[in-house]
Amino acid sequence: MNTNSLFQEMEDANRLASAPLAVRMRPRTLDDIVGQKEAIGPDSWLRQAIQSDTLSSVILYGPAGTGKTSIAHVIAKTTNACFVEVSAIGGTVSDLRREINDADKRLATTGARTILFVDEIHRFSRSQQDALLHAVEDRVVVLIGATTENPFFEVNSALISRSRVVQLSSLSDEDAEELISRAVADERGLAGAITVDADAVDAIVMLSGGDGRSALTTLELAADLARAEEGVLTRDMVMKANPHRNIPYDKNKDMHYDVISAFIKSMRGSDPDAVLYWLARMIEGGEDPKFIARRIFICAAEDIGNADPQALLIAHAAFKSAEVIGYPECQLILAQAATYMALAPKSNSACGIFEARAEVAQGPVRAVPDNLRDRHRPGSEDYGTYKYPHDYPGGWVDQQYLPDGLEKGAFYHPGERGWEAYRTESVKRDREA
Repeated sequence: MNTNSLFQEMEDANRLASAPLAVRMRPRTLDDIVGQKEAIGPDSWLRQAIQSDTLSSVILYGPAGTGKTSIAHVIAKTTNACFVEVSAIGGTVSDLRREINDADKRLATTGARTILFVDEIHRFSRSQQDALLHAVEDRVVVLIGATTENPFFEVNSALISRSRVVQLSSLSDEDAEELISRAVADERGLAGAITVDADAVDAIVMLSGGDGRSALTTLELAADLARAEEGVLTRDMVMKANPHRNIPYDKNKDMHYDVISAFIKSMRGSDPDAVLYWLARMIEGGEDPKFIARRIFICAAEDIGNADPQALLIAHAAFKSAEVIGYPECQLILAQAATYMALAPKSNSACGIFEARAEVAQGPVRAVPDNLRDRHRPGSEDYGTYKYPHDYPGGWVDQQYLPDGLEKGAFYHPGERGWEAYRTESVKRDREA
């Protein structure tokens, strides 16, 4: 064996021995990867492409700790192509062009393909992403991009069109348990040096929030405590090592919009328990209380409306309170307002404004009925007679208000609940009297 190669292997082994548990347990084969059966299962495109070494450009998209980098490293170990990596954080356009030029020379002289791995590709600027376009299109490099952000928003659309997007999902509880079990027993991991009781496993799974890297990090921290206590890892040790749960919530990103969507739909769906849960997720994630209050405000008009006119006043009070009162007290105001919205009768009749605007934008220009026209101009004496409603019993008189070509009920569709339904019936009775 070459002496330099021997020294290199020794150095690599020393580095691996001192690496974090999550790095030491990094998968070496596709079968080592936990979960992600849809993405890399036996019949998946990605697995077949990796096994046959015919991979084309791909964007791996999913939450942190789901195996994106692990898949890339498995590819690096199994491919006959040259595997190179460029940092999306510290990398420059010059770095990219250098790797692309090297890949072009490699392809021209030896016919060898180059796989270029870019982790957190969404962090690349547009100019950096543009630098990849022709190389990917001409197959000078096969791109593997990894991102936690929706690539359809964060990655150049031209790159997306030249790549296949493979979505990974958060680990299930069963997946996380399997990952922990492997790490405890494997020689690269804890090598059976400790035992983990069932409650401790449950705690690690709960704290990880579907993030495999987080689960292994928590296990490693807690294992240090267990070694000093007869080698048995307990739930208390886990909570001591990592008292804070990893709850995915990244403001202005996909999870942010998913959670606020669930919050809004739970208010609309009249489920106060769900409302409080999603509200808690946002508060724990550090969401701006004014952002939450604005959504409550919108719900009051869009989903409750005149079924309970008081809802709009409560939402307004919550918003004004959010402007002047911070956490933790503000959470009580938001909770009161949000649960009020959930319990209030529902009507979306205010959405008739969208139908009316569509008519105005797309329909003919309709004249104001003569009886409604302004009287402060010469010739107004020839307009039709305007009937003043208060001169008639019940404060109402039958006359034309809509322009010609439109009929009552064209836009306003009253709800069947609450104050709106009560008033609709009352108005009907008054007009029939």
